[in-house]
Amino acid sequence: MRHMLTYDMMETARNASQWLGSTARSFGSYPATGLAPVPWFNLMAAWGEVVERSFSRMVAKPDWGIRSVTGQDGRDHLVTTRSVVDRPFGNLVKFEVQGRAPMARQVLLVAPMSGHYATLLRSTVASLLPDCDVHVTDWHNARDIPVSCGKFDIEDYTLYLVDFMEHLGPEIHVIAVCQPAPLTLAATAYLAAKRPDAQPATLTLIGGPIDPDAAPTEVTDFGHRITMGQLEELAIQRVGFKYAGAGRMVYPGLLQLASFMSMNAERHGQAFFDQILRTAKGEARDNDHHNRFYDEYLAVMDMPAEFYLSTVERLFKGLEIAQNRLVVAGEPVDIGRITDVAVKIVEGEKDDISAPGQCLAALELLTGLPEDRKFSHLEPGAGHYGIFAGKSWRNNIRPLVLDFIDAHGGGRDRAVALKSVQP
Repeated sequence: MRHMLTYDMMETARNASQWLGSTARSFGSYPATGLAPVPWFNLMAAWGEVVERSFSRMVAKPDWGIRSVTGQDGRDHLVTTRSVVDRPFGNLVKFEVQGRAPMARQVLLVAPMSGHYATLLRSTVASLLPDCDVHVTDWHNARDIPVSCGKFDIEDYTLYLVDFMEHLGPEIHVIAVCQPAPLTLAATAYLAAKRPDAQPATLTLIGGPIDPDAAPTEVTDFGHRITMGQLEELAIQRVGFKYAGAGRMVYPGLLQLASFMSMNAERHGQAFFDQILRTAKGEARDNDHHNRFYDEYLAVMDMPAEFYLSTVERLFKGLEIAQNRLVVAGEPVDIGRITDVAVKIVEGEKDDISAPGQCLAALELLTGLPEDRKFSHLEPGAGHYGIFAGKSWRNNIRPLVLDFIDAHGGGRDRAVALKSVQP
């Protein structure tokens, strides 16, 4: 699998499927077909439209699509994005709310590097913007990063987070969603040892695998069943000549997408079948629920091979975070060094990706943190997506997180706080 040929073959299949959909849509929409008293041409055009849209989204980076936000003054303020720290593998992006004074709450939202773009957190950002100034980690597609930029593994990821936190200052409130939770905890511990004055004010970890063995899931079972040699042979490919990252070893986004969809193949199949019927009947819309969801879900990015493999080997198999044995840049990272950063854990009762208990394990590792600065919340009936972007987030978790930020921000002077986060 570790060859450019396999990567190009997969991209060729995607491209051909997109072309096939376009051809079917065009042929089925030909005016003369209206003379035929059968529905097959409408179905062909509908099938082609859905297929073409789906396969074209797999190579497109979605836009944030957050145009404005209503301020406390009752006016709509335009929203733009600006990169404040540029790195080869990811930028720190700030959402600029035009005409609004800096907010007391300054939030760093750490997005996953797990196959989807940071825009997966679009609704999370949109829900926080009315009450916070928001920064997001915007990870880059590995296929677009030249080999000359070097490697990127979990240690590099952790150091990126350290740089971002240092840039934003000690008044920042960090929220890590899913996959980056253990490395965000490690970055905070790294700062506690090296630059204690640069630690964030609070740390919220949402549904992350701090200790994958605390509550086994299909994901953790897979990690135990497969060997690293098998994983490297099956999952890793070399980027083809079409992209700037030609020759870079990656876990391709298309391969990840196939894995995602296979976990709920029947549900996805039914969703696309229903959408084809709606399209044929003229009931589908460009921005309907199906298209909004799958435009984001199908937009995948390649992951650096060394990041994916080191995540599986060191965090899932080796349990280096769970056992407090992680080493970054030759320095042991002791999570017990965190002594004054308030930490909140959020889990979903029905989370089948990071089951309840995996993220909660972080509190046991925080041996130097007083009990009155440790908090947890288990959201009843919530799945993985719901705890950071769904109804559970909007109605219950978001208010709890904002209250936590307000109660445990350190009580520092607001003017100093705002000055410290200016880029």
